[in-house]
Amino acid sequence: MDKAYARPTMRARELRANATDAERRLWSVLSARKLAGVRFNRQVPIGPFICDFVSRGMKLVIEVDGGQHDAARDADAKRTHYLETQGYRVLRFWNTEVMENLEGVAYTIQRALADTPSPSPSREREGS
Repeated sequence: MDKAYARPTMRARELRANATDAERRLWSVLSARKLAGVRFNRQVPIGPFICDFVSRGMKLVIEVDGGQHDAARDADAKRTHYLETQGYRVLRFWNTEVMENLEGVAYTIQRALADTPSPSPSREREGS
């Protein structure tokens, strides 16, 4: 994370304001509980990382990666490992996947949500 940002929430706000086309497109599917009635938030700080989309209740992180991530596979693997140690499942999609196959991406996310045991009682579906 850039050391110029003392608080991750300031950086998260900036990232939300400057979302990529792929992030905006995926958000159109995830916002307002449109996918499986599950709440997602954008640009959520978890530990030292800011995650693209997070369902806290379902413990699911969705990352949308551009071409720069192809060269950062080790860093992404460490990030994924950290998030998994925090109890999150991580799904990664390339920008091109989101832009060219949004329906397939949404289906993959929906399957992951269906395969995730729901917390009891479910905060996701009760309006939290």
